Amino acid sequence: MTTMLRRKDWKVATARQALTPTQIIGGLASLQGWSLTGSDEHLVIEKTYHFANYFETTAFVNAVAFIAHVADHHPDLLVQYNRCVVKFNTHDVKGISQTDLDCAARIDAMLAGQG
Repeated sequence: MTTMLRRKDWKVATARQALTPTQIIGGLASLQGWSLTGSDEHLVIEKTYHFANYFETTAFVNAVAFIAHVADHHPDLLVQYNRCVVKFNTHDVKGISQTDLDCAARIDAMLAGQG
């Protein structure tokens, strides 16, 4: 197994912290198509991705799984035939953390130039 995948390498030096509403809105401004939904500890950032077929959708889900695995941060996924809804929040801080925004940006970067 490569060094990149070992759990000890995933941990960040500082604990995740909930962002303020201003920080969340500022972070979302740089993410195209992501929205803020829910409230209180169920606050999430989410985006729906559309694909041509189930194969493309499941390939996307597997790529998201790798991003989540490396970040040690796992989204809720609603997988359907030609779309996937991705929802991030940080359960241990009961809100949105910088990790949520970073993972969202990584997913978008992965798809940049596609389609």
